[in-house]
Amino acid sequence: MEFKYINQPNKIIVKDENDRMVAAVTFPNVTENTVNVAHTFVDPSLRGQGIASRLMLEMVKQLKQTGKKANPVCDYAASWFEKHPEHQDVLMQKGD
Repeated sequence: MEFKYINQPNKIIVKDENDRMVAAVTFPNVTENTVNVAHTFVDPSLRGQGIASRLMLEMVKQLKQTGKKANPVCDYAASWFEKHPEHQDVLMQKGD
């Protein structure tokens, strides 16, 4: 199955070959320099295939390009950052 990743400001969506959204991560601005990783979604038929993790990697790349920091309020995002210490540099620190 082919997927298209569509990067938008504060949102990355994944569409299937039928142009149907099958996954997304949203990260709205909290301040000029920080975002809340508010929601991750993967269609139930695709869960367990690493799609949410790929979305997080795309988001991390976008945050690094913009110099923004993340506050993972979504349970999945918080868990993902715990499992991927190599990306801790994009997490909001106390005082940010």
